[in-house]
Amino acid sequence: MYLIFDTETTGLPKRWDAPITDTDNWPRCIQIAWQLHDDMGNCIEHEDYLVQPEGFNIPYDAEKIHGISTELAQEQGIPLAEVLEKFNIALAKTKFVVGQNVKFDLNIMGAEFVRGAVENPLQELPVLDTCTEHTASLCQISGGRYGKFKLPTLTELHEFLFNKPFSEAHNATADVEATTRCFFELLRLGEYTKEQLDVQPDYFQNFKEKNPTEIQVIGLKHINLKKESAKIRERLKKAETSQISSEEIKQNVSELADVNFVHLHNHSQFSVLQSTMSVSDIVASAAEHQMSAVALTDHANMMGAFHFVNAVNKHNTGIKAKIKAAEETGETVTEKEIKPILGCEFFVCEDHKDKTRKDNGYQIVLLAKNKNGYHNLAKLSSHAFVNGFYYLPRIDKKLIEEYKEDLIVLTGNLYGEVPSKVLNVGKNQAEEALLWWKEQFGDDLYIELMRHNQEDENRVNKVLIEFSKKHTVKLVASNNTYYCKQEDANAHDILLCVKDGEKQGTPIGRGRGYRYGLPNQDYYFKSSEAMKALFKDIPEAISNIQEVVDKVEGYQLAREVLLPAFDIPDEFKHEEDLEDGGKRGENAFLKHLTFVGAKKRYGDDLTEEVQERLDFELSVIENTGYPGYFLIVEDFIREARNMDVSVGPGRGSAAGSVVAYCLWITNIDPLKYDLLFERFLNPDRISMPDIDIDFDDEGRSRVMDYVINKYGSNQVAQIITYGTMAAKSSIRDTARVLDLPLFDADRIAKLIPTMSKLNKIFGLDEKELGKKFRAEDLEKVNELLNIADGEDLQAETVNLARILEGSVRNTGIHACGVIITPDDITKFVPVATAKDSDLYVTQFDNSVVEDAGLLKMDFLGLKTLTLIKDTVKIVKAKHNILLDPDTFPLDDEKTYALFQRGETVGVFQYESPGMQKHLKDLKPTVFEDLIAMNALYRPGPMEYIPSFVRRKHGDEDIEYDLPAMEEYLKETYGITVYQEQVMLLSQKLAGFTKGEADVLRKAMGKKQIAVLDKMKPKFIEQASEKGHDAQILEKVWKDWEAFASYAFNKSHSTCYAWIAYQTAYLKAHYPAEYMAAVLSNNMNDIKQVTFFMEECKRMKLPVLGPDVNESYYKFSVNKDGAVRFGMGAIKGVGHGAVITIVDHRKKDGHYKSIFDFAKRIDLRAANKKAFENLALAGGFDGLADTHRAQYFHDDGDGITFLEKAIKYGSRHQENENSAQVSLFGEASDVQIPEPEVPPCEEWGTMEKLSKEREVVGIYISGHPLDDFRTEMKTFCNGTVAMFNNLEPYVNREIVFGGVVTDVQHRVSKQGKGWGLFTIEDYTDSFEFRIFGEEYLKFRHFLMKNNFVFVKSFVREGWVNKDTGKKSDPRLQFNNFQLLHDVMENYAKKLSIQVDIKDLSKQKIIALKELINMHPGNQMLNFLVYDTKEKIKLSMPSRRQKVKVCQELLDELQEQDVRFKLN
Repeated sequence: MYLIFDTETTGLPKRWDAPITDTDNWPRCIQIAWQLHDDMGNCIEHEDYLVQPEGFNIPYDAEKIHGISTELAQEQGIPLAEVLEKFNIALAKTKFVVGQNVKFDLNIMGAEFVRGAVENPLQELPVLDTCTEHTASLCQISGGRYGKFKLPTLTELHEFLFNKPFSEAHNATADVEATTRCFFELLRLGEYTKEQLDVQPDYFQNFKEKNPTEIQVIGLKHINLKKESAKIRERLKKAETSQISSEEIKQNVSELADVNFVHLHNHSQFSVLQSTMSVSDIVASAAEHQMSAVALTDHANMMGAFHFVNAVNKHNTGIKAKIKAAEETGETVTEKEIKPILGCEFFVCEDHKDKTRKDNGYQIVLLAKNKNGYHNLAKLSSHAFVNGFYYLPRIDKKLIEEYKEDLIVLTGNLYGEVPSKVLNVGKNQAEEALLWWKEQFGDDLYIELMRHNQEDENRVNKVLIEFSKKHTVKLVASNNTYYCKQEDANAHDILLCVKDGEKQGTPIGRGRGYRYGLPNQDYYFKSSEAMKALFKDIPEAISNIQEVVDKVEGYQLAREVLLPAFDIPDEFKHEEDLEDGGKRGENAFLKHLTFVGAKKRYGDDLTEEVQERLDFELSVIENTGYPGYFLIVEDFIREARNMDVSVGPGRGSAAGSVVAYCLWITNIDPLKYDLLFERFLNPDRISMPDIDIDFDDEGRSRVMDYVINKYGSNQVAQIITYGTMAAKSSIRDTARVLDLPLFDADRIAKLIPTMSKLNKIFGLDEKELGKKFRAEDLEKVNELLNIADGEDLQAETVNLARILEGSVRNTGIHACGVIITPDDITKFVPVATAKDSDLYVTQFDNSVVEDAGLLKMDFLGLKTLTLIKDTVKIVKAKHNILLDPDTFPLDDEKTYALFQRGETVGVFQYESPGMQKHLKDLKPTVFEDLIAMNALYRPGPMEYIPSFVRRKHGDEDIEYDLPAMEEYLKETYGITVYQEQVMLLSQKLAGFTKGEADVLRKAMGKKQIAVLDKMKPKFIEQASEKGHDAQILEKVWKDWEAFASYAFNKSHSTCYAWIAYQTAYLKAHYPAEYMAAVLSNNMNDIKQVTFFMEECKRMKLPVLGPDVNESYYKFSVNKDGAVRFGMGAIKGVGHGAVITIVDHRKKDGHYKSIFDFAKRIDLRAANKKAFENLALAGGFDGLADTHRAQYFHDDGDGITFLEKAIKYGSRHQENENSAQVSLFGEASDVQIPEPEVPPCEEWGTMEKLSKEREVVGIYISGHPLDDFRTEMKTFCNGTVAMFNNLEPYVNREIVFGGVVTDVQHRVSKQGKGWGLFTIEDYTDSFEFRIFGEEYLKFRHFLMKNNFVFVKSFVREGWVNKDTGKKSDPRLQFNNFQLLHDVMENYAKKLSIQVDIKDLSKQKIIALKELINMHPGNQMLNFLVYDTKEKIKLSMPSRRQKVKVCQELLDELQEQDVRFKLN
């Protein structure tokens, strides 16, 4: 007997692996149907019962699926006890229980038997399931887990067996009937074994004879349960007479007219990729609808909190100003100030630390009443990220109990605990949940009602209103807002698709083949009127909102910066500090350290100038209250130097402090260079000092570790960054979601000029666009605007991308910012975690952390410091000279000569071609020139460089507007270059105080017109009193206004000029060592390595490939002064391998052969891959007579010579280590023979070079094109790099040469051949395509490693007749030749140029011999010139012809003879 059964339930279990005794976990059965069949498939009985719900209701979500409402089950169902009794009788008759995915139904009925305490055989009976791996392999539907086939649904199995789908009725009778049919059909087809069914072997034969054709349904009548439920609902609706009258509604509407509505549930862009509203949009919308408050409730995070309060403050400041102005004019202002309400929508799960199963929890909204409530929100959010992150940041009820003080709770949307349980679990459980929240929060709990025009909400709201009355919990109306205006709904939907990586075309729903999306377009920021109209039948839901708003106090998040307490020695401690929290002790200790340092810097006897400056600075530090800041910085910088970490000389305005200089925080003497302290700390305005510190790249993390250890990891954090969707990425993301072809998306994105924003472009008129963009960009921008005006998919993409631009897309970590707090960081700011950091990360970003009262330090990693440090190490190792870069003389001729020649490749800040050109013109002779160049070489002030150069060389008069200005402008030849000069002159000319001078600098730099207008009369008046001409003062002021926005911070410029000077000094005195360090520091960037190797060639510095007898991990310098490649640059040769190679070489001398090498090094650290790649890169070239090809040669036994050598080494080491000791205790001398070195052909240059390139990324021992350098230089007018952008070369011929590195011959659908081939030259490589006749004509040139010379022509793109748009330019190939033949075919004549004073007898004889050695038929020409008399004489040779070839040209170069081709 087979019993096939199925159930319908109240929903799904929370945990699928729970036992049936956990009756709270398993849903209730509300329908059961079964069919009992004999072993030949005959139906014995069939039953179908609805079950009366006792003590529970049927949730709406379950009803949506199967259609059984609570009312229908009450009316037509029978008691559970009866059902269990009948089911038990059926179970007693059967041998097997059968079903589709029957384990679920077994658990449901098992739990029901447990609840009814009824004995039953259900769990003991053997089970046959139609949903198994076996039926999955029959149906073969892809998309299962771990690459398997997916388990079939009943519909899919039915379709497979009977070729027609069964529309799953989710009605137990229909499901059982279909399952029965499928089961017996599988049995008929022999898909079960006799063991599974426990039958005789002839059973299947008998069953087939009894059922020779396809199994049919037995034809039961199915009731449409959804229709039945609908009928009952209609009947009940008519019976409900307590409808609200229209009179009451009218009264409600008039009562609500004066009631304030406020949105309490809003999401900003900080709910990452879930809302299109920025924080300021929310505030602007609230202001537009004249709301008196507005809340921010992002998902689980508080990232927007500070920005939100700032946006509200900004709005309120504007309103206050309007009110003040209106009071004076007697007008009335209707706009209101807004109260910010900070909240958060948390995911509350069972146990936030349990990461064994996915539990996203329920969404609950918490609002802070006051500052303490805000801190509790911050704590909860921190816990959610730090401990509760599993798919989402989560908290649990235990945490809520701990941090519930001063919080208001709203029950949330449909995913909130109470509404969700009403929908999915049952009314009783929802009520229990509500009572828990009420117990915790009392009157601070509000039931949130939402009306987004959804049936599920209407069902829930009915129950929520019932609960509200029963338990006296007040209702509040809200709207779950995710976008500002209803028309933004589509853009928001696209944002959700971007988040989930979906296409918008995918239908919204749950499960496979569906995507997440909001059910309608009602989730926007509705007006007060719209919300009141929605809730006119429940007016208290609107009026209760004011009560929530009144409970919230206004508070600010900005505060003074809190410094961690610095531990000072006992003798400096002051008792009074403990009482009033003063800083006397810290000030005394700082003063002590400063004067100790000052004596080291300036000598024991301090001059009055130094004494005065130190006293001034220390008094400002004391007044501002920041001595601790200097002590903290001094402490970790001193520690950094002790740990051998290079520290920069300073950066930014901190370098203007003599105190910092005496504490060794900075290393530039501010008095020597007129650097100002007030630029750093203004005595009149207290602002936080900000010292940015450069450390060498490798040491930065060690200094951070020191800070973490000193202050504790719970007091140190990094700063979050918000990655936003830039213009181009918003276009690409939107295009992907809308399914716009990739080609179009890419083309539109490329129309946006770099660093431009869509909303800026679309916000400007034609005239302004013309000013803002260059001509070529303007063309693209206009095309973009035209696209946006269209009606097609491209236009939709651009217009939607404008809304999404600027959305927060992800979060990252600020590269160098570090926060240090006086106590546990979560007491001050919410934190999160990041995948690349073990530290906490603040949820507030860099723009607000300081305002939030956090001490921020910038720990910057500067590659140049590592470079200087490496050079010093190499010089010490090679010459045993210990250099101290801080003591390099500032008048070194060799260094200035290097700057004057513009040979500054690899010199910090001075290496760009433009800078090199200006340096050659300027010919700097003093350090001040370098400081000025560093400040001038940037957009804006660049235009003053030519005048600066002319004045230095005396080609232009140096003029000062007023003689008094000479003192400070002399070093820059009368040109105002630095902001410091403006500050000093304003003090000197007009007697400004130091504080005023700094305010002036800031106002000029930031163009603060209001401040400047106030200061100008004061400047002119006070300067006139000092006897200066008012008219000239007007000019000076005007010049300053123009200059100051360009003028640069001299402190910063001086520091960086000093680092640059150190690098140039090293390059001038130790070129090989310096270039080795430069190459080492760029080892991971192959393009940079190539660039610096070119510089080495120019410097005539040989760069040799790796060699196991000379190389280290990084680049180094060998005994002959050549740069030696680092083994670390070879792929597959790890750090460990290099260490063992170097250690054994140091210990036992050079390696003599590959066998010696394999014998000595640690073979665990250097694997076979390391050996092979060393050989390919030429690392073994220096060993005994073996060449690279031999290492990879095998004698037909499948084992290469290199492998044999490794095995030899390994056996040798085993032998040494084994305890094979003879009888007399001596080590045995078992000799292992060395393998034979196989004789074989050497590799050709090309093969050798391409293998080098494989393992290093560049050609080391040469470049394949080196033999054709002359051809490339003389006969080509272009390079491969040009093909990356063909626009500038339309209608031009490009002649270029290169080596073919890859070729693919293809055939099109029409059967025509075409090709893809990659050509590489010195600059770049590019993949070309060639079609049609050109392909047939030139295909024989397309062979790998061919050196080709190509003539191509760039034609305009095709014009699309429909759109009028032009495609990208096209390439036409006119000719291919081999580079070998170019010289012969294109060299017409050779002109030899000789200076008359070099014409000696030997030279003429040598030239004659050389030319006679190369007879040919190309013209020969002599050009003799006299530089003194400026005469030149051309003498063509009539008889003598020559063959122009590379050997001849090389020989001419060797003899220093200048020549020219053609």
